[in-house]
Amino acid sequence: MIDVQNLKNNLSETIENLSRRGFDFNEDYWLKIEEKRKKLQIETEQLQEIQNNLAREIGKLQKDKKDFSKAKEEASKFSDDLKTKKNKLDKVQAELKDFLLSIPNLIDAKVPEGNSELDNTIVEEIGKKPEFSFDIKDHQELGLLGNGMDFDGASKISKSRFVVFKDSLALLNRALINFMLDVHTKEHMYKEIYVPLIVNSDSLIGTGQLPKFKEDQFKIDDNEQDLYLIPTAEVPVTNYHRNEILDSKELPITYVCHTPCFRSEAGSYGLDTKGIIRQHQFEKVELVSFVDPENSDEQLEVLTSHAENILKKLKLPFRKVILCSQDIGFSSSLTYDLEVWLPSQNKYREISSCSNFKDFQSRRMKIRIKKDKKNILCHTLNGSGLAVGRTMAAILENYQNEDGTVSIPEVLKPYMNNLKIL
Repeated sequence: MIDVQNLKNNLSETIENLSRRGFDFNEDYWLKIEEKRKKLQIETEQLQEIQNNLAREIGKLQKDKKDFSKAKEEASKFSDDLKTKKNKLDKVQAELKDFLLSIPNLIDAKVPEGNSELDNTIVEEIGKKPEFSFDIKDHQELGLLGNGMDFDGASKISKSRFVVFKDSLALLNRALINFMLDVHTKEHMYKEIYVPLIVNSDSLIGTGQLPKFKEDQFKIDDNEQDLYLIPTAEVPVTNYHRNEILDSKELPITYVCHTPCFRSEAGSYGLDTKGIIRQHQFEKVELVSFVDPENSDEQLEVLTSHAENILKKLKLPFRKVILCSQDIGFSSSLTYDLEVWLPSQNKYREISSCSNFKDFQSRRMKIRIKKDKKNILCHTLNGSGLAVGRTMAAILENYQNEDGTVSIPEVLKPYMNNLKIL
């Protein structure tokens, strides 16, 4: 959630920043509802003050053993008025909160202008693209050829856009997860954490998936409360410190977490329906950081370099881009995407998004740090380190051989029972 003080004190600059995203801020609604809130707030406080004065007067009359019936009658009337006014104020504040929750984060000055992913700025390209002397196959063909992917079997037990991994590909999936976790915990010094795969609506509101992206979530039928399957480990891991005050001396707090992720992919029908690029369920190793506001820009570079390190160790060609103003995510202030090379598509595809949310998420979740005897909002960051399925697809395609086998990257061999090829 953006700081409401930006709307109160810097409205023009805030609207201009939001317009860079293509977000149409409803200024008339904001001015009207804020004026209504202020009016009700003042009236409620005035009635509360009268109520308090009458309570003191009644107390004094009781102490002096004088008749207080008239004062009590008057207090009763003001009590009813106060209750009515409070109800109206609560309703307006709820409407205002819903309005504020619909507003995306303010974007950083570094974010380039643009209308789509075509306008993202390429920072650098790393690694050499493989050259093949034979007709290459895509990752699905390679997976089916080795009987390691079964889409029909997955559809039978669930529905489309799920996959069953078998034998060497099941082993590769597990090897990638363990490899990524080992690198992030042993080299990058993240603390490993494991979390629930089902979260409540407050958690999704906290990280920004609700209310805007409700259609993308898998909701669970539960009579007690609204529950959802997690779309990413970012949600439970970041919410782990919701409503807490962190010690600034302990920052940065960094977590790495492996989970399956679940997304309905609403509105994406026809996109990437072949293979494992866009599935309803996929594995991801997520990096989450809680940092001092003064260090969040630097920490974004650090976190992104950790995701890059996985690609470098796997010797997969990739590029780093800065997302433009109308491609950046709802909650992010600045995002780097890492895009891995897929030979069959002759293009780079996203494999990690590393974002600085600044205080947007922490304001929603009330995550603060105690610094200089004051409680201030911390900054949150996260990024994939990496998306496992897309990493698998990239390995299959970039390391494929003419006979349909796939060479195993050197760093993965210890995790693959020292196999050399799939």
